[in-house]
Amino acid sequence: MRGMNMNKAISQTKLLLAAVLTAAFLLAPAAFAAVPGITGPTFNLTAKAEYLTQPDGASVYSWGYGCNGAPSGYAPSAVSGGFCSDMQVPGPTLIVTQGQIVTINLTNNLPTAAGNTSILFPGFNVTTSGGARGLLTQEAAPGGTVSYTFTATTPGTRAYYSGTQGDLQVEMGLYGAIIVVPTSIPTECTSGIHSSNLLAQGVHGESNFRLAAAAYSHPGACYDREYIFQFSEMDARIHQEAQAQSTKTCTGCMSVATEPYVPAYFMINGRSMPDDMDPNYAPQYPHQPYNGNPHMHPGELVLLRIIGQGRWQHPFHEHGNHVRVLARDGNLILSSTTAGDPNLAGPLLFTTTTTPGQTIDGIYYWTGRGLNWDPYGHNSASGSTLPCTPDPNGYNTLGNSYQAINYFEWCQDHNKPLQATPIGDVAGGGPATLPDPNIFANGPWFGGSPYLGPEATVRAVGSTGTTPPSGTVANSPTDEAGFAFMWHSHNEREITTNNIFPGGMLMMMLVDSREFVINESN
Repeated sequence: MRGMNMNKAISQTKLLLAAVLTAAFLLAPAAFAAVPGITGPTFNLTAKAEYLTQPDGASVYSWGYGCNGAPSGYAPSAVSGGFCSDMQVPGPTLIVTQGQIVTINLTNNLPTAAGNTSILFPGFNVTTSGGARGLLTQEAAPGGTVSYTFTATTPGTRAYYSGTQGDLQVEMGLYGAIIVVPTSIPTECTSGIHSSNLLAQGVHGESNFRLAAAAYSHPGACYDREYIFQFSEMDARIHQEAQAQSTKTCTGCMSVATEPYVPAYFMINGRSMPDDMDPNYAPQYPHQPYNGNPHMHPGELVLLRIIGQGRWQHPFHEHGNHVRVLARDGNLILSSTTAGDPNLAGPLLFTTTTTPGQTIDGIYYWTGRGLNWDPYGHNSASGSTLPCTPDPNGYNTLGNSYQAINYFEWCQDHNKPLQATPIGDVAGGGPATLPDPNIFANGPWFGGSPYLGPEATVRAVGSTGTTPPSGTVANSPTDEAGFAFMWHSHNEREITTNNIFPGGMLMMMLVDSREFVINESN
């Protein structure tokens, strides 16, 4: 087996154009993700105006929360090169531990004409000090400071956002996420298959980028990898009006019409596609530090922390599998079949629709089961000898299999052919028909291989065979990496940037076999 840096692996991730998988048309240049943020329990924040960049070249005047001085620290600990500017969108992800007393000191550095500002922390019992009384909470006057204190009583993902003139201030970018890490981690999350998944990562040189081994103190909340997605939108006309009035010297005199509302920019973590697939903390985005570029190996449980920010619902579709909902707004969804035996009761969602301010914690899972062919390219006729010994659930996870390329393979499909109507010398009988590479409209749009892992085409057909259409300039038959699933809003307008497709709320979930290193350290 060969270890490979993720920068190279991403550039060679293959796009599978077959009926069994949804294909992508674009490759991500990098794969840095996880859930980056700053640690407390005391946070010194500021609200400030700056500009956000968009893929169409626009620089949009916006407001956002940022760090008022250096933060206490960054998380996860394996991530390096983090920064927290004095304004960013979304605001800094605040990472705390259950039971901590959390204090947020907010200084208002918005234009004087914008007036007061504040932060709401739904789901927590907040006490305040300083500032001026507002409609929903204490507010910081221009140049002033207000403090919010609460106990992080329960774990989970929650939103925070401005409680002052929300139709304008949230639209301008005053929102963010707070994550409470549980203090009690179930033993099931640090043993068994989760321990094997961690060993598999370590064997191939990966670090552990999780905030914890579980999202909640419940054995059903174990996970192996995690990402955060904050969905929002922008109406450029509102931002332009706010910018035009930002130089007024009168206090709180800004008057911006927030209706009619016609957003043209749709963002994941403050960026639009393809910018959202650049690394976290990329220097070209000083006020948009977080990306949206999920990545996984087969068999890993991927925790998705999803937040609906802004004013619209955002129906987001994760291709490849449903998302099992664990919790909404930091509250586990449980039922009990017998007394004292709570079970997860969250639905499997085809689309994770979020309403403004709502959060969802859910688990995404992909193994290749159900394809009805061998995605690792094993073929006994070609001399492939990698074993697949099924565990009680049917997967190749027993013994030291975590060291193998096909760790977590669905053994029922081991050695099954792919093609139903082969071109050339590939054995037939499988469920899929690949495009003819000689037809220009098909061949160039195919990524080069329908297999996971290096040299899978050679494994499938032998050293002299080919799986058409392979061997393109970018995709050597000996360097296949993985699959790319397009994840996107199901509102078609939201996958555009200023009405140009592709853009907006769109990204790729990249699935690679185990030997490809997912490097999230920046």
